[in-house]
Amino acid sequence: MVGTVYKSTGSWYWVKAENQSFYKCRIKGKFRLKGIKSTNPIAVGDKVEFEIDNKSDEETGVIITIFDRKNLIVRKSVNLSKQTHIIASNIDQVFLLVTINNPPTFTTFIDRFLATAEAYSIETILVFNKIDTYEIEEKAEILYLKDIYEPIGYKCIETSATTGENVALIKEMMLHKTSMFSGHSGVGKTTLLNNIEPQLNLKTKEISEQHQQGQHTTTFAEMFDLSFDAQIIDTPGIKGFGVVDMDKDELGDYFPEFFALKQNCKFNNCIHINEPNCAVKEALENEEISWSRYKSYLQILEGEEENYRTDILSGK
Repeated sequence: MVGTVYKSTGSWYWVKAENQSFYKCRIKGKFRLKGIKSTNPIAVGDKVEFEIDNKSDEETGVIITIFDRKNLIVRKSVNLSKQTHIIASNIDQVFLLVTINNPPTFTTFIDRFLATAEAYSIETILVFNKIDTYEIEEKAEILYLKDIYEPIGYKCIETSATTGENVALIKEMMLHKTSMFSGHSGVGKTTLLNNIEPQLNLKTKEISEQHQQGQHTTTFAEMFDLSFDAQIIDTPGIKGFGVVDMDKDELGDYFPEFFALKQNCKFNNCIHINEPNCAVKEALENEEISWSRYKSYLQILEGEEENYRTDILSGK
């Protein structure tokens, strides 16, 4: 039988078969012997082949084949830096939720996520949530960020999961697609999804006042079929985003504004650091490229972890 993985707990996988029935499946042992460095060789969104396990008392299945993925979102595992974690696969688009405070989302995180999505040709939309709670200063920060990301091709939407502002627009963009929703814990992702589809009734928790971080409400990634011909993949809140195996000669290609200027660099293999006649460095000096984006690029290039937070306005 063939189906799609809708939920994973690490040891069991819930697969929706072509007959629209769900089957609780386990993985065949050989998958763990193929040199897969991921902590989860099977991810939500995967197309798989499985067979019914007749040895079990209940009707369960055994996954025997993973079909080729058209794309995936992957990051370094938090505690196992040599391993990776596949967040989801076979995605049409990602909505990355961003908040200015409560909790803050910084450009280092945004840029790492965007570069990974670019590497797998996944469209990403930046969703600035909780706009109903912001004062003038926070709204100015949103405008600042939009001035960075919109000119280089990223769609930016201001939303309020509480008041419902622009929720209809997001629903329209989701039609006939599989959309992944991601972001830090506490950015309002679950509340937004409940607003988009009230029947989901996903659990939410309050923000931690002491640490200004959201409580983890989603433990595992999970796919849902919606009532308006769309699918969503709800993912656990991400604290940091470790970029996986990006070649230094290719990294600039995942920054669209760098890629657009690459042909004007003197050297074909220019990595935009110390090379003479570098079009990217010239654009940077002329303030045609964001310094925060360039700093993120250098941080990834040098293999640094996302272990600091940068004030998006002061540059401190």
